[in-house]
Amino acid sequence: MFLTADEVKKIAHLARLGVNDQDIDGYAKDLSGMLNLMTQMGDLNTDGINPMAHPMDQAQRLRADVVTECDNREKFQAIAPQVEAGLYLVPKVIE
Repeated sequence: MFLTADEVKKIAHLARLGVNDQDIDGYAKDLSGMLNLMTQMGDLNTDGINPMAHPMDQAQRLRADVVTECDNREKFQAIAPQVEAGLYLVPKVIE
């Protein structure tokens, strides 16, 4: 599939992108190449291939779930303008 200059201008307009006229031919070539690659990938036989979340078959390293900071809630609420029942009170901004 090869995109024309008018198609590239239309795509740029829909995407709200500013494209210089001298760059349109390059964009048409690049976008056409991407579309051709997607067409080739769509033509491949993928029967029997399981979907993967990531191409690297590795397990995530997890860290221990431990507290690393002290509780400063009382200190922070002591300097807050308004607090009630442990909650910060803020002015109503939406009716």
